[in-house]
Order: sequence, then C-alpha cells, then structure tokens
Amino acid sequence: MASEFKPHPQASQIASRLWNADQNRLTPGVDYELDLQGYTKSYERTDRARNPLFSWVKPEVFERPTYKAFIALLDNYERDTGRAEVVTQEEINENRKFIDLIMETEPMKIAHEVLAKFKKSPQDVRGFKHQLYQIWFELYSRTKGNRNKDSSGFEHVFVGESRAKEVIGFHNWIQFYFQEKMGNVDYQGYIRGRGVRGKPSEDTHLVTIQFEWKDQVKPVGSSFIGTSPEFEMALYTVCLLMDSSGVTSIEMEDMDLTITTHRFIGRSSDNRDKHFIASSFPKAM
Repeated sequence: MASEFKPHPQASQIASRLWNADQNRLTPGVDYELDLQGYTKSYERTDRARNPLFSWVKPEVFERPTYKAFIALLDNYERDTGRAEVVTQEEINENRKFIDLIMETEPMKIAHEVLAKFKKSPQDVRGFKHQLYQIWFELYSRTKGNRNKDSSGFEHVFVGESRAKEVIGFHNWIQFYFQEKMGNVDYQGYIRGRGVRGKPSEDTHLVTIQFEWKDQVKPVGSSFIGTSPEFEMALYTVCLLMDSSGVTSIEMEDMDLTITTHRFIGRSSDNRDKHFIASSFPKAM
C-alpha cells in the first residue's frame, strides 16, 4: 500500500509563494493547448499518441525576456554523457544574461529572500548570482571513471542528456516543445500515477509522459507545463538548498506533488563543499 502523502507545511508555503508570483506562467487554452491522447506505462514501448503533445503554443510567449534568454541556452550542450563540454565565452555571457534577467523577477527574488533568511545563500544579490551560476552552470563529470567534465545541472534538468541509449534528465516543457517542433521528439503517451484512474485534465500544469528523443527512449519523465523558467529555477534551487532529504513533498495550488532533487558535491580550490544540481524534477502524487 502506498504511504500517505504528507506535504511539508513550510515547503508548501514557500512553493505557493513562488507559484503565485509567477507572472510569466502561461494559461492553458489561452497560451497553449495539450493533446494528451493515449495512456501508456513506463515498461511499455507502444506509441499511444499519433499527434504531438502540444497542439499549439502562442509564438509571442517565447519573446518574453526570460523565455528568450532561456531558449538561447538550449543549444549550448553536447548531448552524450562522457564527452567533455566545451564552453565558449559567448555561452558564458548567455548564462550570465539569463541569471541577470531571472533575478529581476518575483519568483527569484522570493527564492533569494528565503534562502538568505535561512543562511543558505549570500545576502547580497551578486553573491547569490554567483551561487546560482555554480549550482546550475559549472561543469562536473556525470560518468563514473571519466575525468571529462561532461554535464551540468542546467543541461541535465532543462536540456536533457543521453546515456546507454536512454534519455536522462530532460524535464522542461519549453525544450520539449521546440524539440517536438523540429521532429526530434516523438511523444508516446501520458503515464498515470499509482492508484490514479481516468485521464488527466489537459489544463494540467504537471504531466508524466513517455517519449523518444532522437530515437532514444525516456520511459517515464515528469515536467511542469506552462511554468516560466524563473519559477522552475527558483523552486528547484530552494528545494536543493533547503531540503537535504532529496524529496520535498508540497501542496501547491490544486496540486499535491514531490520535488526530487539529487545533488552532487564537489570541492572548491579552497577545500570547501560546492553543491551542484545533479537532477531535479516534479512528480504528481
């Protein structure tokens, strides 16, 4: 029998603040429309969806400053793990511009306020931006026995990677939409949680799905839908730094969900711990 879902009151309060502050979140039926189609299971390999997941998204939403800066980062990475990433100065500038822009938004201001209050982040904005860059954009090795720095938190969570003929990471709807538009993604159906019956509403802001990306499978993957880049960065960063358990149970809006956050801890030149996002994703309960 599945254990009873028990949302964490403080985490739920913070997550709700971030959700309510997300002015760039899209509205289903107004800014985009989903076509969930057929139900599949994580162990099945039968395509239950003839059509794309996204019926349409208003093109103008991608002109919003944080969306536009986020999209500029999606082509900066080598997909296969084990291959060293090469980061150009132009890409570093794009990373910094993205952080500058999201720090002007309310979700990231709230995240900074909360993390600084609990002494998880520097009080000054410049120090917090440096911490964000380290957590999300500094490279590390994801492949055991490989000294190549082949991954970063941003790449894994938002862009996606491949390892042993399987997709890993890739928990972002914007990347999914553009990869689907380019013909690189084949959506294969939605996945229900254990004990859940019926089809999810196509107005949902959280889905669990199966898909293929360039002929490599993602058997089960969850992501928010229609949320802004700044909201997801804020929520995942807060969960990483505030909850060492790795799984944060929250009640937010009309959703019961968990945020799973895996961390990687490295060492800085002055022998201090450096925390990186190894993975982070939501899951409906």
